[in-house]
Amino acid sequence: MTLVPGLKVVAGDRVIDNGFVRVEGERIAEVGAGDRPTGTAAFVLPGFVDIHVHGGGGATFTTGDPEEARKAAGYHLQHGTTTMLASLVTSPPELMMGATKAFAPLAAEGVLAGIHFEGPYLSQARCGAQNPAHLRHPDLAELGALIDAGDGAVRLVTVAPELPGALDAIRLLVERGVVAAIGHTDATYEQTLAGVAAGATVGTHVFNGMAPPHHRRPGPVFALLGAAGVVCEFVADGIHLHDGTLAFATSVTGPARAALITDAMAAAGMPDGRYDLGGQGVDVAGGVARLTRDGSIAGSTLTMDAAFRRAVGAGASLVAASRMASGTPAAAIGRHDVGELRVGARADLVLLDADLNVQRVMRAGTWVS
Repeated sequence: MTLVPGLKVVAGDRVIDNGFVRVEGERIAEVGAGDRPTGTAAFVLPGFVDIHVHGGGGATFTTGDPEEARKAAGYHLQHGTTTMLASLVTSPPELMMGATKAFAPLAAEGVLAGIHFEGPYLSQARCGAQNPAHLRHPDLAELGALIDAGDGAVRLVTVAPELPGALDAIRLLVERGVVAAIGHTDATYEQTLAGVAAGATVGTHVFNGMAPPHHRRPGPVFALLGAAGVVCEFVADGIHLHDGTLAFATSVTGPARAALITDAMAAAGMPDGRYDLGGQGVDVAGGVARLTRDGSIAGSTLTMDAAFRRAVGAGASLVAASRMASGTPAAAIGRHDVGELRVGARADLVLLDADLNVQRVMRAGTWVS
């Protein structure tokens, strides 16, 4: 049994003063309040859940190397991310298949919560840092083979709904128990809602990689923000989104439909310099990652603890920011055993100091060294 006290414990929709979390084995046995000894953490939160991350700590998910994947997952774990999807970028079919087979055992082991395919069924016009040489229209046979190869590991796939065959691809994903997301899209408002009607329930880094909203052409941004059943991802780094945009967008969705993500690449936690993302050169300067070829934003160097701090700085309450960083993204991928401090949930905890910096991390009842 482990007792974890905190001056403030963020549990669901409440903040418990002088609270505690009692852990037995890998699960939470009790969350309550009482007099706690001094020297406790300022804040105890559920472990962060990142459903869109490409790498970190100098390692990448995008090549399909399992040792690189372990290293990247370990880096983000140190920053409080106890549940994460390995996001792959647009790639040749053989690389996607190889990575799926390589990462399936890591998902079974619990190192990863699964795989996210950000591509290759995306818009040429809104490809951003995706490699345009490998973009293609949805292929149901390819998609089905990837799902089969993952044996449950494929959890999320981003699709541009305006492409030929995209709605059928979204329906196939839903039928196979995979979450469909809309992103990197030049779709109209109506085409976006058609994707939602087909079963898409996530908006991939909303605002980024999609047609900007206009009062006569609302496009995918307004469609996704207004769709009651869609969780909208937001990259809260002050670069992808102005803090005012983040505050406005999350006021529209509410914390139950807003998921903070990092979209981090290998350069997260590393010095400025030249990196690779999906076979493309990326220059990182001042912590900002941009494609060498055209200066497009290429992922981020963000961590989830920094995203949490940014959301609070932009005006979110502790409860709202915690839900956006944990509970909402967990629910978006069907993980109801993580993302909240409640009895029976997996004991994933992040202890923060008064400045919201990570002090200590617990995953499945074990402290991270």
